[in-house]
Parts: sequence; C-alpha cells; structure tokens
Amino acid sequence: MRLYKRAGGILGPNETRDAAFRRVILSIPKGKVATYGAVAAAAGYPLYHRAVARLLRTEPANRLPWQRVVGAGGAIKLPFAGGAEQRLRLQMEGVTFRGRRVDLALHEHEFRMWEMD
Repeated sequence: MRLYKRAGGILGPNETRDAAFRRVILSIPKGKVATYGAVAAAAGYPLYHRAVARLLRTEPANRLPWQRVVGAGGAIKLPFAGGAEQRLRLQMEGVTFRGRRVDLALHEHEFRMWEMD
C-alpha cells in the first residue's frame, strides 16, 4: 500500500484518488457536464467511474458541483427527487436536454490536462 504525505499527516491511496476526483469535478464549468467515466479518466483513474459515484454520494452536497456529473450518454442516474433536482440545477445553468439525457454534443466538457493543476 502506497501512502502519501500531506500537511498534518499521511494521505492514503483512496484519499489521493478522491482528491484527484474533487479537483476534476471542480474544474467543470457552469453549463457543462462530464460523465463519471470522463471524470475518473481525467483524474488518472480510468476504470474507477463507480468510485466517482461513491464520492459524490458521500461528499456533502454543497462542497462540489455534483449536478455536473452524469452517466454515460448524458443520462441522469439519480432516482426520483435527486434526479429531478439534478435536472433542474443543470437547466438553471443553461444545460439543454434531448429527451431525458443531457445534450452532450452541446454541453460535454472537454478536459484539458494542462488546466487541471
């Protein structure tokens, strides 16, 4: 197991990964979205899309722009009221939909690795 140093202690591998996910999610601008898989890949963990979903489930709602992360093909994956809130928040940011999915042709964020740090 690899451990990383941080101010005030040691950062474990999952914390390092989650910090990378947070950095990527925070880089998604208003009016744009990214898929769970794209977030994971941009963070350097291309097979960890489920870990992105887990982070968003457990992170305090006001800490990250969680509404900007969607499923493959632009699908909102949250059920019931959570999905309705995500759609409303995205619409308030100017995101448009094609049926039940975000119009990714217009709103998918393209990550530029040189802008990540």
